[in-house]
Amino acid sequence: MGNGFQVQDRFAEGAQYIGGRLCRGTSGHHQEVVDPATGTTVLRYELAGTDDVDAAVAAARAAFPGWSGITPAERSEALHRFAAVLAEQADDFAYAESLQCGKPLKLSTEFDVPGTVDNAAFFAGAARHLEGKAAAEYSGDHTSYVRREAIGVVGSIAPWNYPLQMAAWKILPAVAAGNTIVLKPAEITPLTSLMFAQAATEAGIPDGVVNIVSGAGRDAGEHLVGHPDVVMTSFTGSTAVGRRVAEIATSTVKRLHLELGGKAPFLVFDDADLDAAVNGAVAASLINTGQDCTAATRAYVQRPLYDAFVEGVAALMESVRLGDPFDPSTDLGPLISHQQRDRVAGFVERARAYATVVTGGEAPGGELAAGAYYRPTLIAGAAQDSEVVRSEIFGPVLVVLPFDTDDEGIALANDTPYGLAASAWSRDLYRANRATREIAAGCVWINDHIPIISEMPHGGYKASGFGKDMSSYSFEEYTQVKHVMYDNTAVARKDWHRTVFGDR
Repeated sequence: MGNGFQVQDRFAEGAQYIGGRLCRGTSGHHQEVVDPATGTTVLRYELAGTDDVDAAVAAARAAFPGWSGITPAERSEALHRFAAVLAEQADDFAYAESLQCGKPLKLSTEFDVPGTVDNAAFFAGAARHLEGKAAAEYSGDHTSYVRREAIGVVGSIAPWNYPLQMAAWKILPAVAAGNTIVLKPAEITPLTSLMFAQAATEAGIPDGVVNIVSGAGRDAGEHLVGHPDVVMTSFTGSTAVGRRVAEIATSTVKRLHLELGGKAPFLVFDDADLDAAVNGAVAASLINTGQDCTAATRAYVQRPLYDAFVEGVAALMESVRLGDPFDPSTDLGPLISHQQRDRVAGFVERARAYATVVTGGEAPGGELAAGAYYRPTLIAGAAQDSEVVRSEIFGPVLVVLPFDTDDEGIALANDTPYGLAASAWSRDLYRANRATREIAAGCVWINDHIPIISEMPHGGYKASGFGKDMSSYSFEEYTQVKHVMYDNTAVARKDWHRTVFGDR
């Protein structure tokens, strides 16, 4: 794709993928996919409307009996082929992901794409491992066992920050469990979701199992969530939109999975390896230009290390290289859009009234002026109740605050409505273990921040939502648990019948 292949040609037939083919949206409205590094349009396409959602759900519903009816081994084999196709097309996926998101190519190549291939391989294995309680005579007179069955058509909505990985996190556990799916990616970043669905078809996954509708949230998204033939909704995005999704889903009694916002604390105790903490804080706050719900956003540093930490983080941030995402030397790409860049800048400008911008706090000029770039930013001196400490900024901004006692540090880390991820930095095993127990978050890293693996769950506490992505925990969420019970006595008049009629 990067060698002269044009995105407009690839999606000339449209940016919807329904029943195994590309087609045009019928909403009557158009959307542009814009390269945020240059501001140039790379694709203009017709948005999906409610009719397109209906068609996609119908295709998924038609495909469900066949896909759910094959053996787990057959689904596993198809997903292994899928993983192989993804690996073969890795360069194309990396290019398209960087083009639509502005990610440095090294991030797409080393993180997004291999993580997605690994997810496919993991769920290929998970398809054959249906967990349940052992069959036994729990009542004495009956044999009971558990079946895990596919639930039906899943309607999922994915965000723009990790389009490829989010498509994988939504699609793979659902189809591994025997479900069919309609995914609505963010309308500004549909490219790799469409390519993902095409790759599924190339791998031999039947038409209609994986469908993509590229449309606006208020139209296609809400219609998908409320569709009567959709039995489960999985949404990743902001907490505010998650509330709206929950309202629609619960009104139709759907199973619901929400992975929402975050404001991850980065807790540095006074016995931590300072150099490791400084490097970890910069990497964890700037990953994907800070557009990551698990990114480190609030650094709490015990007072003996505070000044050195601020100095070290500022110096390292100033060495980060902004530039063309396709230049291998680029460390940090642009934000997803100028609108998002201006939103981040607004947080920083307002913070100048009550805190100190230690470094960054501006958009670069020169050759990067046309893109949605913003310099890595460190803010110190903000109060715990200030906007930059409380709100999800979703940009390359880290706020650092001091603390004195361990009790205070953990309390500050938990002083947030969110609970998606956190990290604690200490050489003391007991301190670290206490942090893992007492910090209310779905993931707590010790002496690192950000790594994820397919075998372990990803999901939050509190306003960060509920349910898990990745891992066998995710796979199980996409199954119905059915209890089957057989009478073993062959007795017509059971002893318990006396509670309804007659005597013993």
